[in-house]
Amino acid sequence: MRDAPEKSSRLSYAADLAGTTVFAAEGALAAIGGHLDLFGVLVLGFATALGGGVARDVLIGAIPPQALKDWRYTAIALAAAALTFLLQSPAGKVPFWLIVGLDAAGLSLFAVAGTEKALAFGLSPFIATLLGTVTGVGGGTIRDVLLSQVPVILRVDIYATAALAGSVVLVGSRALGLPPKAAALAGGLTCFALRIMGVWQHWQLPGSSAS
Repeated sequence: MRDAPEKSSRLSYAADLAGTTVFAAEGALAAIGGHLDLFGVLVLGFATALGGGVARDVLIGAIPPQALKDWRYTAIALAAAALTFLLQSPAGKVPFWLIVGLDAAGLSLFAVAGTEKALAFGLSPFIATLLGTVTGVGGGTIRDVLLSQVPVILRVDIYATAALAGSVVLVGSRALGLPPKAAALAGGLTCFALRIMGVWQHWQLPGSSAS
């Protein structure tokens, strides 16, 4: 199996690295909000940034995962987490809108990257959309588990649904003949908009009722 930069498109690789940066910062902010020390911030930033990509690569058979072969992933994740820790406000209060915005951006970038890479590896559009979703939500799930929280994707919230919708739009746009960059932009914007609107308007999926 060829390395990801050779097998997948430059667009997928660029989105992967951008998502790594954004999710590392978002994970670091979540760690700061949870009153973790510098080591905890670095660990949470690293896990949030790379968890989804590693899960995706394992599922498509790209072993070892690209994030473990390419030093840039680790360097970017740790640098972004460390910089976020150093630039935190003296009061230590992390604005909610900042965490939501970074989370939505990371979710969108990884949904795009995961879908693009799955398509580049010759997988069907249906499986590509699922792997795009896994890539988007994997890091956030690990983040929540490490913070002893119920993962976002298990709550009644527009999160995994946004990633899935973005992946579907990307695949559908490609099927309609749109250029890869335009299709990726359409998918990413769809995911980002749904996530932001879901938080803003308190959109929720049907949940179980307590007896």
